[in-house]
Formats: sequence, structure tokens, C-alpha cells
Amino acid sequence: MAGDMNQGAMQLAALSRTGGRTRTPRGLSLATAPTDYYNRIENYAQKIRETQDVRAIIGILDEALNETRALHTANEMAIVRNQVVLAEQRIEHLKGELELVNKLVREDQLTGALNRRGLDDSLAREAARAERGGTFLCIALIDIDNFKKINDAHGHQVGDIVLVHLVAIIKETIRSNDLIGRYGGEEFLLLLPDSRLDEAVAVMNRLQRELAAKPISWAKQRLLVTFSAGVAARVPGEAVETLINRADQALYEAKRVGKDRIIVAS
Repeated sequence: MAGDMNQGAMQLAALSRTGGRTRTPRGLSLATAPTDYYNRIENYAQKIRETQDVRAIIGILDEALNETRALHTANEMAIVRNQVVLAEQRIEHLKGELELVNKLVREDQLTGALNRRGLDDSLAREAARAERGGTFLCIALIDIDNFKKINDAHGHQVGDIVLVHLVAIIKETIRSNDLIGRYGGEEFLLLLPDSRLDEAVAVMNRLQRELAAKPISWAKQRLLVTFSAGVAARVPGEAVETLINRADQALYEAKRVGKDRIIVAS
């Protein structure tokens, strides 16, 4: 990751020595514009070198891209405009590469759910937002029932299909601002911002119905996927670790009393 960021800084700095060596607006004279633009791009490159946050780097590139695009209207000379277009294309390409890197480091490659890193970031962000705004926040820990038996009976390929199927159904069921992350193995964590406890339970019930209505077809068999879940609503001032622990205890109880059920955390 650090290598990608350093490379991004070097590429951005290089733009100021090639396509970026042009005139810029904002009230600058033609004599000083190239130097000023060079200094601005060097400043953006330095910011990139000093951060490890890919999303922050993408924001810096947006600023640099705005500076470069502004040159379109600052100079009508064809050769200069060609240099500007080239610089703009290079920044866009670099931004796209970093957005891909950001997605890869936050996403579970098998299921498309968030991985632990992406999940931890999202939990911290939503908990801080709920605390700051006094809004609701619920989570649900989901564990696929009898997953080991599925792997033993049908093989790990079918086990992977079950994981992918569950995440696909969840994504079809939840709202656009809800998030699903792979917590570990066959466990997933559903993050439900701005949801009361009764609303979170209703989401889980709906998910159960959707799974029951859409079994997996495999080798002329129909495989029904069920899950157990623990649901918890965050209380003001509660740490993320405590919230997860309460949901985990509720999940354990759901598994203990018979599986394929939803238990609300105390």
C-alpha cells in the first residue's frame, strides 16, 4: 500500500514537470503561472507522501485535477492545451488505480462484502456519527447454520457458493446505506445506521424469508441456507467492541437454543 501511495506522489509530481508546465488562471501573470502551477502540484505530491489513507489521497487528486482542468479556459494555445489534456488524463488514470486499490483492501474477494479492515473503518465511522448526532445504530452478527456440515457433505466449492449466495441476498434486502461485512469464516456483520432495534429485527426476519424463498440449486439438489443472528442496538457512549460483544452473546444464545433464529441482545 505504501508503495502505491509513494508511486502516486511521484507520478503526480512528474505531471508538474511535463504536461503541467503551463499557464493557470486565478489572477496569475503569464510569467509566473508555470512556476505557480508547478509549486501547487508539488504541494499535492507532498500531501500524498505524508498520508496512508487512500480515500484522502483520492481527494488530493481531485484537487489537483480541478487545478489542471482550470487550465482549459486559461490558455487557448493548442500545444499548451494538449499538454493540459495529457496531464488531466494521467491524473484521472492514477485516481482510478487508487480507487481500485482502496476497494481491494476493503473488500472480501470471494463474497464482495467488506473485509475486516473495511468493516472496522465503517463501524468506527458510523459509531462516531451516531454519537455525534444522537442517531440510532444497530448491528447484527450472522452465522450460517451447519456450515461445516455443508462443506463436509458437498465440498468447499459449495461452501463458497453458500457464502456468495448469502451476501447476494443480503445486498438485495438491505438499504443502500446499510453495510455487510465478512466478520470471519461463515460469520458476517450487518451494519444498520439510522435503524431502531425493531427495524433491525424486521430486516433480519425479511432476510430469513428471502433465503427460504431462494434456495441454492446444486447438482440437481436444492440447498436451503439458514442462519442464526444476534441483534444489538448501540446505546449512547457505548464502545464498538462492547456493542459487538453484546451481539455476539445474543448470537451464541441463538445457536444454543436451536439455530435458525434471531435473538435480541440484552
